[in-house]
Amino acid sequence: MHTVARGAGAFGLTVLLLTAATGCQGDGSSAAEPAPTSPATGTGPATGTASEPAVTGSSATGPAAQHLDWHACAAPTSAQGNGTAPAADWQCATLKAPLDHGKPDGTTIDLALIRSRAKDEQHRIGSLLFNFGGPGASGVATLPAFAATYADLNSRYDLVSFDPRGVGASAGVTCLDDRAMDAATAADSTPETPGEVKELDDGNARFAAACERNSGAVLPYVDTESAARDLDLMRQVLGDRKLSYFGISYGTQLGGVYAHLFPQQVGRVVLDSVVDPTKDPQQTALGQAQGFQLALGDFMKACATQAGAACPTGAGGDEGTAKVAALVQQLEQSPLPTKEGRQLTESLAVTGIAGALYSQETWPALAAGLTEAMEHGTGDTLLLLADGLNGRDAQGHYTNLNAANRAISCVDARQRYSDQDVQQQLPQFRAASPVFGPFTAWALTGCTGWPVPGKAAHPEVAAPGAAPVLVVGTTGDPATPVEGARTMAQQLGAGVGVTVTLQGEGHGGYNTGNPCLKRTVDAYLLDGTVPADGTTCG
Repeated sequence: MHTVARGAGAFGLTVLLLTAATGCQGDGSSAAEPAPTSPATGTGPATGTASEPAVTGSSATGPAAQHLDWHACAAPTSAQGNGTAPAADWQCATLKAPLDHGKPDGTTIDLALIRSRAKDEQHRIGSLLFNFGGPGASGVATLPAFAATYADLNSRYDLVSFDPRGVGASAGVTCLDDRAMDAATAADSTPETPGEVKELDDGNARFAAACERNSGAVLPYVDTESAARDLDLMRQVLGDRKLSYFGISYGTQLGGVYAHLFPQQVGRVVLDSVVDPTKDPQQTALGQAQGFQLALGDFMKACATQAGAACPTGAGGDEGTAKVAALVQQLEQSPLPTKEGRQLTESLAVTGIAGALYSQETWPALAAGLTEAMEHGTGDTLLLLADGLNGRDAQGHYTNLNAANRAISCVDARQRYSDQDVQQQLPQFRAASPVFGPFTAWALTGCTGWPVPGKAAHPEVAAPGAAPVLVVGTTGDPATPVEGARTMAQQLGAGVGVTVTLQGEGHGGYNTGNPCLKRTVDAYLLDGTVPADGTTCG
C-alpha cells in the first residue's frame, strides 16, 4: 500500500509505503569501529566499508537513561490505521521524550515504538530504525505489515519503528472529526471563481482552527528537527553507539536533518525516494506535478501496449492526458455515484489517480477505475483508491495522517502562500500537468493562517564528517523525482552522500524487490560495503 497525503504542499512529501530496544542495553557484543572508507566515484563495483554501528552498554543520564518496558503489541488504533495485532515476535514500548528538547527536564510526551528482535543474536549488529514517510505515517502500524520485505535485514538487526511526534499514538495531532474529513477530502480544491476560492480558504481556516483547538499544545513541537532529536534519544535508549536508519520519502528529510545535527552518530543510513532539501514548497509542488505527470505517461504507455483499444486512456501521450483531464473536469460539475452512497468528486478522483501511480502494482486498479468512470459512469474503484490514500477505512474512520502531515509541514516551512501567489503560478503548474498541476498549486495555501509559524526556508542537511550515507532515487518516482536524490547527496557533502539510481517506476526503490538494488542496500547495511557513487540498477 502506498499512501499519499495532501498537506502543506501538494500530494504529500508523502508517504511511502506499502504506507524504536533491548531495554537500555543492546545484547550484541561491542565491536571495534573501523574508519569508513570514502566510496569511489562513478558506476562500478562496490568499494569501501561503512562503520559498524557498535552496540554499547548505557552510561547515559537524563531522558537517555530510561528503560523501555517491552510487551506484546495491541492492534493498531484508528489513528494509526486499524488492523489486527502483529504476530507474537513483535514487541511494543513507550519512550518518554521532552516536548521541547530545549527543556529536557520539562513536559514529556509518549512516543510509541515497535520492534522485532534480530533472528541471529550471535551476529546481531544493533537496531535498524525505520521511518516510512508522510509526514504522518505510523511506523508502529506499517513495519509489521511489511516484515517480509525486510526479513534479510532482520537476521542481524532488531527492526525498530515508531510513530513520530504528532503521529498516531505519539501525541497524535487531532483536527477534524470523521464526518468533517469526508467533507474536506471531497471538497473542490481547484477553485476557479472568487466564491470557490473563498470556500477553499474557509476550509483551510476550519482545519487550522480545529487543529489548534484539539492539539494546540503540541503544534509548535512536531517539527522535523525535534523528531530528529527524538531519533537520537531512541538511539541512546536502545543502546546503539551509532544510528542505523532506513528512511523513505519524508523519512529521507528526517534522516538528512539527523545527519546534520549528529554527524558523528551516523552509522549505516539509507535514504530512499528522496525529498530535495534545497526546494521550497512551491518548487516541491511543481516538481510533484511534473513527477505525477511523468508517471501517468508511463502508466498510459504500458496500458496501451498491454490492453490496446481496451485501454481507457487510448494511445496515451497527449491524447490520454486529455481524456483524464476531461474526466476530472466533468467531475467538478457532475460527481459520479458509488455503491456506498458517497460521490466521486473531482478532488477524490485525482487523489485516487495519484495514489495509484505510486506503484506499478496498482496500475491495473487504475486502469479499471478509469474504465469504470469513463465508460460506466460509476466511481467505486477510484473512490476506494482515494480512501486508502486519505487514510479512511471501510467504517469511515480516518487515521491522523492528514492532520499530522499538515501540522509537520506547516511548522517546518516558513513560507506562506496567498491566493494571488497561487493564481500567478497556475499557468506554470498547468503546463507541468493539466491533471495534477492545479491541485498541487492550490495545496500551497494549506499553511496560510496556520496558528504556528514555520521554522525554516528549507531543511539543513549538510553533514561534514559523517559516515557514508546511501541515497537512493528511482527514475519514474512520481512523488520524489530522482533529481532529489542527487541533490541530497551533494548537500550531505563530499564523501558522505553516495547515490544509487534505480531505473524503474514507483515510489520506494528497495520495496520494488529489484534484485540489484536489494543486493546493494543489503550489502551496505549488513556488511558495511559502500557501493561506488553513481551506481545504477536496471
